[in-house]
Amino acid sequence: MMFKLLRALKIARVALRYGLDEIILSASSAPLLLKILSGLLFWRDLRAPRGERLRRALEELGPIFVKFGQLLSTRRDLLALDIADELARLQDRVPPFSSDLAVAEITRALGRHPDELFASFSREPVASASVAQVHFAVLKNGKEVAVKVLRPGVHRAIKKDIALLRVVATLIERLWIDGPRLKPREVVSEFEKYLHDELDLMREAANASQLRRNFADSSLLLMPEMMWDYCSSSVIVMERMHGIPISQTARLIAEGVDLKKLSRDGVEIFFTQVFRDGFFHADMHPGNIMVSTDAASFGRYIALDFGIVGTLTDFDKDYLAQNFLAFFQRDYKRVAQAHIESGWAPKDTRVDELEAAVRACCEPIFDRPLSQISFGQVLLRLFQTSRRFNIEVQPQLVLLQKTLLNIEGLGRELDPDLDLWQTAKPFLENWMREQLGWRGLLARLKTEAPHYAQLLPQLPRLLHRVLSVHSIQQHDYDGMLSQILAEQRKTNKFIARIIYFSGGLIAGILLVQLFYQFQDAFY
Repeated sequence: MMFKLLRALKIARVALRYGLDEIILSASSAPLLLKILSGLLFWRDLRAPRGERLRRALEELGPIFVKFGQLLSTRRDLLALDIADELARLQDRVPPFSSDLAVAEITRALGRHPDELFASFSREPVASASVAQVHFAVLKNGKEVAVKVLRPGVHRAIKKDIALLRVVATLIERLWIDGPRLKPREVVSEFEKYLHDELDLMREAANASQLRRNFADSSLLLMPEMMWDYCSSSVIVMERMHGIPISQTARLIAEGVDLKKLSRDGVEIFFTQVFRDGFFHADMHPGNIMVSTDAASFGRYIALDFGIVGTLTDFDKDYLAQNFLAFFQRDYKRVAQAHIESGWAPKDTRVDELEAAVRACCEPIFDRPLSQISFGQVLLRLFQTSRRFNIEVQPQLVLLQKTLLNIEGLGRELDPDLDLWQTAKPFLENWMREQLGWRGLLARLKTEAPHYAQLLPQLPRLLHRVLSVHSIQQHDYDGMLSQILAEQRKTNKFIARIIYFSGGLIAGILLVQLFYQFQDAFY
């Protein structure tokens, strides 16, 4: 408990040192006590710009706060430009740690000094983020690689911050009327899980490998290849990728990259990851994305930093797709029904009332470019709506919500006139057709075929069990005869249906297997 108190005191001390209270005081609703306290601290040197002071405060407070600043930097519709520009520096320009520490960690993790492992190794880091930094190197076979090294002591720092967040979450849940509905402790637990996953670099390497395999035939996205012989939980080595950071739009235009196409491709990549794969890159801020300018892959996205990925179940994907399509078609009644059917809204919620509330939130944003839409205001109104109808926050979708904010920020930078709805709608409609049409049926039959192949030999035993269950002991009472005969007729019909169904099922499975055998032979 003591270290939690000390951490809370440090946060307060850092906030006061960098004058963060001044940013809060810019709101007219700031408490009077805070204004008095700020006046007593007249001796502070606050000549540095407010954005720089905020960035330095977040850097001093550690990785969790740096990640919070990274997310804020993508929301230029909610922040003043000077603050957003300064926070953007957190994406890949966090102060680096000592190169000697990096060399020592590589030696410990991989068993040999970098001078022995590589033909050349750059001691100067090329990028430094909240949990790791990157150095360039060249393997002895001449292949250019990037070496990612975990920050020393980062596990301990995150453990302390998570402990403090748990205390804050508990207070919110107990003291705020909306606390239980927002499930703050579950959200913190989900955040902790993904943070700890990000600290295991072997898991990151595996995530990158999975995403690379998912997009192996894609003309939209590139991922680096992992050098598995040089990977551990604290050091990973991957193919070096060459491109222009996506935030440098002037360079992209000079190279001839079509920014409008790039923005549309980004939307397609996101929806492909979410709905086709159920496995998506969940840290898509500008510091993790480049654009290729090589002739063979010109204009493709290059994804980096795979520490945080999200996964969705088939239920989540189906629910989200139905909601997206209903939104795109302005079918607010279907949106309301989906929330109630899924259990997100109470069963006694009136569909017409929820429908009217969702319409009021969403109708004003359709047919308008991103430059004219404040998603911050839309989210605020949706939050007010959810509070009114007691709609629960779903912790498993926190990462998806965060990624949607990143996508919006990128789209706004590349093409302020991007029509997000019209770009995404055809993709979702095609996905729904594939899921509900004959292609989806064949795919599911192919998946289930091994299960049914194992079940078919058991049918005689199952039929015998059915006969045993439905057989009736002969009785001496004449009055029971008609009942016995009626039950026997029902049993015979039941058995006949099972036989017909089994025969049809066997024929269907054989046809599907033959179809795929002929398809494989043909192609």
